[in-house]
Amino acid sequence: MDFGTATLWWVLGGVLVAAEMLTGTFYLLMVALGAAAAALAAHGGLALSGQLVAAAVVGGGATALWHYRRARAPRSAPAASNRDVNLDIGQTVRVDAWAEGGKSRVQYRGAAWSAQFIGAGQPAPGEHVIVAVNGSVLDVAPAGSR
Repeated sequence: MDFGTATLWWVLGGVLVAAEMLTGTFYLLMVALGAAAAALAAHGGLALSGQLVAAAVVGGGATALWHYRRARAPRSAPAASNRDVNLDIGQTVRVDAWAEGGKSRVQYRGAAWSAQFIGAGQPAPGEHVIVAVNGSVLDVAPAGSR
């Protein structure tokens, strides 16, 4: 059985896609696109040097474009304060009294939680909004400030 150059490029592309599925790095898909471009160049009759140039230009270009796109994408908030990660963010709690250093105990979801004031000014009793969750400590700010 005689494998042509194009077949080897297609196999390399398949191996790269499989490796991407195992590792989860999207950049390997971009390199696999380069291998597909080289396979198409081989089908078109280009010499090995032309195939390598096609693989490098397409694979490298796709990788550079993907890197540029990811670098320009907005960064998500840290997990402690990201509403997409923690659904407690944005919920309200009632603080009856504050202790020294802006600490308090509040009832939330049927349990007593530690709360820490992170708003501006002096902490005052009343409704507060959860802005972050750090372990078992709720970071809260006054309800009207967010």
